[in-house]
Amino acid sequence: MLGRLAAQRFREIRQAFCQIPQASRSFSTALNYHLDSPDNNPDLPWEFTDANKEKVKEIISHYPSNYKQSAVIPLLDLAQQQHGGWLPVSAMNAVAKIIEVAPIRVYEVATFYSMFNRTKVGKYHLLVCGTTPCMIRGSREIEDALLEHLGVKRNEVTKDGLFSVGEMECMGSCVNAPMITVADYSDGSEGYTYNYYEDVTPKRVVEIVEALRRGEKPPRGTQNPKRINSGPEGGNTTLLSEPKPPPCRDLDAC
Repeated sequence: MLGRLAAQRFREIRQAFCQIPQASRSFSTALNYHLDSPDNNPDLPWEFTDANKEKVKEIISHYPSNYKQSAVIPLLDLAQQQHGGWLPVSAMNAVAKIIEVAPIRVYEVATFYSMFNRTKVGKYHLLVCGTTPCMIRGSREIEDALLEHLGVKRNEVTKDGLFSVGEMECMGSCVNAPMITVADYSDGSEGYTYNYYEDVTPKRVVEIVEALRRGEKPPRGTQNPKRINSGPEGGNTTLLSEPKPPPCRDLDAC
């Protein structure tokens, strides 16, 4: 009796999950489960291209033969690049077969790290840094400008398939906050790039989007013309010369 009630409840929960819009469970930070769909199920064939098979061999060569499972992250990254920015379950199974582990070991990695996308993203996947320094400097306004301009919600893909917008924590360039990164899957794994755009404004991120739409490659890094890399506006005010060496190399003898 209890078994039947539990099974019925499980079916009700699964049916409820099936009704969740795809966009709300787009990335690894969403609920960590998989539901088969026509374009994402284990029966679909998937394998690395011939060129990427050579890259697979090169990646695995970095690890001892009895620790080839340590290559799981770079192999998943390569598979994601090849597959247009996201990982179907059949690609995860292919990686599991290569490194000779149970598929669940690969699923655990793909669902843990937010860099792995388990549903479709745009050819240009825009990620807005949402950590505290960027938030203080206006990252929410940056995200709002992108979503409004593209006419999508977070984690949705534009109708033309070109763009999607997500959030990322933390990009590690807080001195240049706020910032976004653009994962460019438009040319597959051969032309894949992952570029930071720092010191952005709502107006500038829209300009970057339109440049990408035209097939251009906007200059990466700081978007503030008054700065060079992470330096202050107007140039350095300290460390203007080569540091003086100690009077002698044996500091104890000085």
